[in-house]
Amino acid sequence: MGEEDEIIIVKCPHCFTDFHDAPTETALAQKGGAQLAEHDGTRWSAFARIYPACGQAVIDLRRRKWLRGGGGVTAVPQDSDVRVWPRGVARAPLSTHVPQKYTGDYREACLVLSDSPKASAALSRRCLQLLLRDEAKVTHGNLSSEIDQVLAAKMLPPPIAGAVDGIRNIGNFAAHPMKSTNTGEIIEVEDGEAEWCLDVLESLFDFFFVQPKVLAEKKAALNKKLTDAGKNAMK
Repeated sequence: MGEEDEIIIVKCPHCFTDFHDAPTETALAQKGGAQLAEHDGTRWSAFARIYPACGQAVIDLRRRKWLRGGGGVTAVPQDSDVRVWPRGVARAPLSTHVPQKYTGDYREACLVLSDSPKASAALSRRCLQLLLRDEAKVTHGNLSSEIDQVLAAKMLPPPIAGAVDGIRNIGNFAAHPMKSTNTGEIIEVEDGEAEWCLDVLESLFDFFFVQPKVLAEKKAALNKKLTDAGKNAMK
């Protein structure tokens, strides 16, 4: 990257802190040292940077193809970048309060999202069904009927309830009943469906696991202060 290149601010995909992006470019070379180039002159480079807040690396591959103009028009580069590391999309780190039986499918759904939204959504639907059965205690059925049970019980705050119901609407369960009857089935997805499923899972994780644990810890700390002061603890 030359001095004339603009320095931009980006967000670290590992720790989500802002950083002045100034990656190091390394041209990929063939045996003997010549730069790797395809028959049409397309060249490849690797861009790498270490984010200071977390010390982790981010690596991209760049494919630069030259669009040659006629009549004396100068050729211009057309770049396409592919993220090599980290794989997947940047999502907020999961709390340690979320049980491991849910984190596997969730993390894999994040990992494959950029490569296969269909596979990501299937993993998320399967994780959602397990969550509703084990935490909301719904009667086992298909995913659509289990969502109905949760909504009828009014156990979720309205914004989260609406988000859960939205999984059926965005996913068009009426046209794709396999999404409800076989949650792990890899089926075509609507635009934004896979991302929405991940958003809903994060909201449910916060509701079922994170907030109760945080409130319990705060209550315990307050009760200790009360008892140390000779007062009655909260019930």
